[in-house]
Amino acid sequence: MPKLANISGSKAVKAFIKSGYTHVHTSGDHAILQRTGYPTLSIPLHKEVARFLLKSQIRRAKLTEEQFVKLLK
Repeated sequence: MPKLANISGSKAVKAFIKSGYTHVHTSGDHAILQRTGYPTLSIPLHKEVARFLLKSQIRRAKLTEEQFVKLLK
């Protein structure tokens, strides 16, 4: 099982960008990401993103946890 603990918001945003999302704007301390045909994602730019939130955003992006972990590298 991939490890999703201790991932910062900026690392998560970079991984979603690699998967085809575009960083549209930042609203407060959240990065708003969009991709045609997929739901919009809102990623908190915190030092560490809560695991349950990260998992839900990965599902919304139609990725598996394994695919996401590969995108982090």
